[in-house]
Amino acid sequence: MANTVFCKKFQKEMEALDRAPLPGAKGQDILQTVSKQAWQEWQLLQTMMINEKQLNLMQPDSRKYVMEQMEKFFNNEATDKLAGYVSPDDIKEL
Repeated sequence: MANTVFCKKFQKEMEALDRAPLPGAKGQDILQTVSKQAWQEWQLLQTMMINEKQLNLMQPDSRKYVMEQMEKFFNNEATDKLAGYVSPDDIKEL
């Protein structure tokens, strides 16, 4: 049976990540508090943010911004909106 974790994003027991997605204490915290599904959803949003905002992750400000947005995402706080993005939920309403 797969390992589970109480996911802070979805507030329920869910399948855990196989390994820490980041090095150090931050990676261990994510491993212990974020589900595989939440991490996959974050990866999609992160990719869109990097592309839309043309972030260069070699720059400390860009990395700081992405980490701040990640914290907001996992804590169910509002993240920055992406210009031109239409969520699948919005399409269903049209």
